[in-house]
Formats: sequence, C-alpha cells, structure tokens
Amino acid sequence: MTATVEMMSSAAKSARATDQTHLDRAVTEVRDAATTFARLSIAEKIALLDETLARVAEGAEAWARDGHKAKGLPEDHGEEWLAGVTPTMRNLRLLADTLRRIQAGGRAVADSQIKQRPDGRVEVNVFPTDGIDGALFAGFTVSELMQEGLTTGDVKAQAGRFYDEKAPEGGVSLILGAGNVSSIPPMDALYKSFAEGFVNVVKMNPVNEWAGPHLEKAFKPFVDRGFLRVVYGGAEVGKYLVEHPQVDDVHITGSNLTHDMIVWGPPGPERERRIRDKDPLLKKRITSELGNVSPVAIVPGDYDESELTFMARNVAAMVTNNASFNCNAAKMMVVAKGWAQRTRFIELVTRFMAEAPTRLAYYPGAFERYGRLVEGRTGVRKVGDGDAKKLPWTLIPDVDPANANDPVFHTEPFCGLISETALDASEPAEFLAKATAFMNDTLWGTLNAMIVISPKHEKSHEVGGALEEAIKALRYGSVTINHWAALVYATTSPAWGGHPSSTLEDVQSGMGWVHNTYLLEGIEKTVLRGPLKVFPKPVWFADHRRVAQMGKRLVQMELSPSWLKVPGLVVNALQG
Repeated sequence: MTATVEMMSSAAKSARATDQTHLDRAVTEVRDAATTFARLSIAEKIALLDETLARVAEGAEAWARDGHKAKGLPEDHGEEWLAGVTPTMRNLRLLADTLRRIQAGGRAVADSQIKQRPDGRVEVNVFPTDGIDGALFAGFTVSELMQEGLTTGDVKAQAGRFYDEKAPEGGVSLILGAGNVSSIPPMDALYKSFAEGFVNVVKMNPVNEWAGPHLEKAFKPFVDRGFLRVVYGGAEVGKYLVEHPQVDDVHITGSNLTHDMIVWGPPGPERERRIRDKDPLLKKRITSELGNVSPVAIVPGDYDESELTFMARNVAAMVTNNASFNCNAAKMMVVAKGWAQRTRFIELVTRFMAEAPTRLAYYPGAFERYGRLVEGRTGVRKVGDGDAKKLPWTLIPDVDPANANDPVFHTEPFCGLISETALDASEPAEFLAKATAFMNDTLWGTLNAMIVISPKHEKSHEVGGALEEAIKALRYGSVTINHWAALVYATTSPAWGGHPSSTLEDVQSGMGWVHNTYLLEGIEKTVLRGPLKVFPKPVWFADHRRVAQMGKRLVQMELSPSWLKVPGLVVNALQG
C-alpha cells in the first residue's frame, strides 16, 4: 500500500528560523559533547533527568497556556496538560527509574515482567508500572509481544544494551519535530539519548515552534552541557541539517512523503532507480513515525445501550481530541454488514461528535485534505459549525470495502473526519478474520489498530481465540482492545511506532520505536487491553468537565508519585 499523505506542514512558515551560522554552531556544540554524554555515569544521567523533571513541572502552567492559545482554546483548557506536559514528565521519570534499576546492578527490565506464552512467543508486561498506575487505570494492561525466535533470556540481556558498552563514542541525532503534539519532540530526543546514546539537535516544526522556548527552558540541564540544541525553521533548515556532515542520525515524526524526499530524493526516474537498486540518497540511519489511517474495528455483538453509548463516546473522542490532528486519531470504523446495531452505533458516534465544539483547524492543509475526501460523495454527515477557520466534524458512512482505491483507505485525513466501512460478515469470529485482512491489506499505515469487543465474546473460547489470532496477525505497531491507542503513547512505558515489517522502500508508518522506557529490543508490537466500559468517565472524553484540574494533579503525581495524591485525582475524575 502507498499513501497520498501530503507534506502537511510544508505550507507553515517559520517566524523564527535559525540562520546557517547558528545552525552550524548548534551542531558543532552538541558534536563536541557527544562522547562526554555517551560516557556519563548513570548517576549523572539520572541527575539530568531528575532536574529536568522538576523544571518541566515548574514551567508547566506557561507551557499549557501557550499551547492552548496556539490551538485556539481557552487558556485554562486541559488538553495541553494531558498531551504535552504530563507525558513528557512521565517519560523523564520512568527513564530515571530504569536507570536506577541498572545502577543497582539489575537490568532495564525485571524477570517478573517477562513471560513465555504457550505458543513460544515472549511477552513483556510494561504497564501498569506500579501500584498507583494499577489503581488509576484499573483493568488496563499493556504488554510487548516480542519478535519470533527471541527467548526470555534474549529479551532480558538485550534490554538497555547501550549501558553494557564500555567506551561508547556517541553521536549527533537530528530530531525533525512534529507540529501537532508538543510532547513529541522532547520525547523523541529522550529516546535517542537514553536508549541509543545520542546528543540531539531538535528542529521545531513551524506549526508548534511556540513550544521551543518551553523545551529549552525545561531542558536547560541538557542545553547547558551541550547535550541538546533547539533550532527553528522550515524545509530548508531541515534539509541543511539532514545533509550536515556532523549529523550522524535522523529521526522524523511527520509525513511519509517528507521521509521519502529525504531518503530517496524528489519523485522521478532517479528516485525509482534508487528504490529499485536499494541505493538511498541518505546514507545515514533514519528512524520515523509517519502517521496512519487508524482503524477501529467493532466486533458485532448484542451490546446493551450503556455499552453502545460508551463505545460511541470513546470513538467520538478519538476523532475530536486535538481537532483530530493526531496520528492515532480514529479515521476508519470497520463494522460487520450483518451487525444489527450498526445504524444505532453510527447515530451515536455522530451525536457525540456533534456535542463537541468544533475546533480551529490550525494545521496547514486541513481544508484542502477535507475537501478532496468529501467531494462528490453522497450521504456525508457533517455536524457542528464550520466556518473559514473551523471544519465541521464529519462522518463518511458506508464506504465500499471492495474499492481498495478509495482515497479514504490510503489518505490520512489529518482533520476532523472519520469514515465507516462494512465487511460482509455477521459472526464475530468471521468478522475478526476478515477485519484483520482488510486492515492489513487495504488500509494505509502500520501505526495502530483498535478492536472493540464485548466481554462475553472476549471470554468465549471461539471468539476469544479469534481475537488472539487477530492481535497476533495485525501488522501494526500497537493493537489496542476497547480503547484509544493514544493511551499507549501517553503512558510512555510501552513502545510507540510502526510495525517492524516496514522498510525504507515502503516505509508505511515508520521504522523504529520511541518511548519504550524499559529499553526493550526486538519488539514486534505493543498490545493494550482494557475493559469495554470504564468508570469514572475517561479524562480524554470531550465532555469531561475537569480536564485541567486532572492534568495539573497528574503533573504533581509524575513529579513525585504518592498514594496520598490518588484521592484528589479520584475526586476530580468523579466530578468530570
């Protein structure tokens, strides 16, 4: 499958582009510190993480305020607390915890987390990370399914392998930052530093370069020692840095077309020749996260009204959060043609999208992408007020699954639009097999897939077995049961990235992992499981009334976890 995702931030202009002299200086300064960082003692690295954690908390209010302003939200909104500040802090804290285990003579992952399944495959439990996680996310688990052939001993020995090196040289990684979520650039840099030993030059995306000064201030311990530089600019700056002789490694979160331009050069005969001959223009290692047409497969069943309502609220939240400018936003509902509740479910999803205020379409190209996908279609459902700056929430129903060339199957909308397609199936096990094949072979991307299933079916021998086969067969970096894949992203202990079947020639959703605070190697996919319904109302639901209060309390929890802080979170959750 190939995608028609455009270079979505290419139209954004930087208001503070770094000039070439300062770009060269930034690269030289981190290059000079590369070996020093790589060989820092674990104690010194823990101190860097701890000090930075405190500084993120100190600047959290300003970070969240500026993020909300940039996205057209009230300054006291809560979205940026949850998507920007809290994951960054959690990532810092959990990396420090991992280094403390190594410092104490252990490995990055404990024996108790690793198990061999009856089929011989190895799984590693990565969430909950502690009792507080378990209390706040009751019923949720996340595990890593490791690649075939790995043993439990292999997994333990390979975790955190960088810290076994006696005299690493280090190197310079260029982080081409995402423009949609402010926690992505710092967390990408953290992974490069603490999993792979690099120092970093982070180039902010013009869309969210407002976040750069907050990162520079929060990560001052890294900046002061030459381990990090933050620079600004558009495609020209990115190209200059990618080609810079002192840059060893590149990581991009963005468009697959931008990735291919970097790796293979502009479209045309020369690119085709390079791909055919496996002769990339870029001779440096590149890792990436490049988006997805994210599917939600609803296993047919006889759901009661409360279940159906919760499911629909959850899917609607996966669309409306962050104005739908999320790589893991739900974009394709996959249902069974014979499911008796199909019409009711679509009505509920549409209703709950309508209840969410429409949002500033702040990401460049949203109106153009939206127009191309809805043009000429009948039956399109538009809800909410659209205007020159806002798009209506939109559902395209009943897309023909046999028409594999339909643009909604291979174009990431990156706007407030979701489509629905119905497969010729009515029985749950049959549907799971057909949905797996459809998601693997028709939809573009390998980042995340979501499956919603009733507890009765999940526990049954036949359907439960079919579910496990689907989880194993899906070519996605994350497979989540009953809940949004954003939880994999935000909890940070799991690995986040595209399925490892991707190649430079057909990169799909990208290559390599980020987050992964247990520093595991040989991951095939992350698997999140949660109950069909949860109470209290999840904080990511659009109608939650205490998002900012929850976000602020989560920041304090990540700064210094304590059971004494749990009741305050629970009270605000109940009031949501």
